[in-house]
Amino acid sequence: MQTDSKNTSIFDFHGRPPIPKALPLSLQHVLAMVAGVITPPIIIAGVVGATPTEKLLLIQIAVLASGICTLFHLYGVWKFGARLPAIFGVGFAYVPTLIAVGGQFGIEGILGAQLVGGITMMVVGHFIQYIRHLFPPVVAGTVVLVIGLSLYDIAIRYMAGSGNVNAAEFGNPINWIVGLVTLLTVLVASQFGRGVIKLSAIMVGILVGYLLSLALGMVSFASVVEAQWIAVPKVMPFEMEFHTAAIVSMVVICVINSVQTIGDLSATTVGGMNRELKTRELTGGLLGNGLTTAVSAFFGALPTSTFSQNVGIVAMTKVISRYVLAIAGLFMILAGLSPKFGAIMTTIPYPVLGGATIIVFGMITMTGIQLLIKDELSARNMTIVGLALALSLGIAQVPSSIEQFPAMLQNVIGGAPIVVAAITAFVLNIVLPRTSLADEAREREAIAEADADQTAGAGLKAEK
Repeated sequence: MQTDSKNTSIFDFHGRPPIPKALPLSLQHVLAMVAGVITPPIIIAGVVGATPTEKLLLIQIAVLASGICTLFHLYGVWKFGARLPAIFGVGFAYVPTLIAVGGQFGIEGILGAQLVGGITMMVVGHFIQYIRHLFPPVVAGTVVLVIGLSLYDIAIRYMAGSGNVNAAEFGNPINWIVGLVTLLTVLVASQFGRGVIKLSAIMVGILVGYLLSLALGMVSFASVVEAQWIAVPKVMPFEMEFHTAAIVSMVVICVINSVQTIGDLSATTVGGMNRELKTRELTGGLLGNGLTTAVSAFFGALPTSTFSQNVGIVAMTKVISRYVLAIAGLFMILAGLSPKFGAIMTTIPYPVLGGATIIVFGMITMTGIQLLIKDELSARNMTIVGLALALSLGIAQVPSSIEQFPAMLQNVIGGAPIVVAAITAFVLNIVLPRTSLADEAREREAIAEADADQTAGAGLKAEK
């Protein structure tokens, strides 16, 4: 394989195509990821009651961290970094847990727990080759499925006009019109679009919804006018607090996210590079993601993860040039250094965000189902999935059912169905005896034969 400066192939990891060729390929990665990067900090800012300035900071540092994290994984440092054509950044997978932690302990509790969670992720990365078998598709798929299901109410509240159901304009038909137009645009672009339009369907939907909001007078640019053009992030813009319940919840989701990272990196190598994921790449990816998650906590950036939508782009186009993805990372860094960019993002109305993200949450759910069907749908596996879903979502819908539990236990499992689902699926996968569909079929045949023999014996006895 060529690695010198003359290698301009976009289908070679070390290829350096000319800028005119690389730029549009890079921009489609930026368009595919930017909505996923800015939405989690917007959601969490609403949960923790952040001021407009703090909300702007959370968005700015999330964008900046995503660009730096992507470059870090493309090139790597020592044992850290996947060194694969993958995009990393602040992702949706953590949002339900961050909402639960932030609602109880604020942004300070989130960042303190995130630091511990990032360290835990590095430990998982170090030992992953020994414990990977403990997280088969039935466990990982169950958790991803619950992540998707637990996000639906956020999207619906946003489409109705606000994250707060008591807001004055909540449920206004105008909000629903804007949200549904945004959703319809995303559907049309994703199903009937071609090229960049299809790949950036979410951004197309946000743009159309935003223009409609402008026409309806739903957008204010006051924050954009006041925002600076350039600002360098500060260390510790928020204090860190360490609460046991928050840490337990974050550690669980960080371990589960490690499993999702394995899936995304495997999809990258299989789909884009036609080979299996190497142990060195897997370990480096998990170690690097743990490090960036831990370091991000010191700057106010939320936890990082792989971006599945960008993995899909790589698998579909087969463009694996590190140079192409590095340009995308640089774009994110430049945008993250400008508070003006973050301020523009804060002007996006809630109905637009809701209409654009509800389909993303639906796809997260379907990803969980895809993971589940990688294993046999045996009675054992269906028991694991069914019980994990019933307990996690049931407790989440009836929080008063655990009011008599110790306060710390309530904090751990009360607001985060993912924690209950993960623990239930993990424990049942270890405890329940492993059976296959073939074993179950043979068992049913044996029972049927025994019943037939018993019936025949009873008939002979009656004749006598």
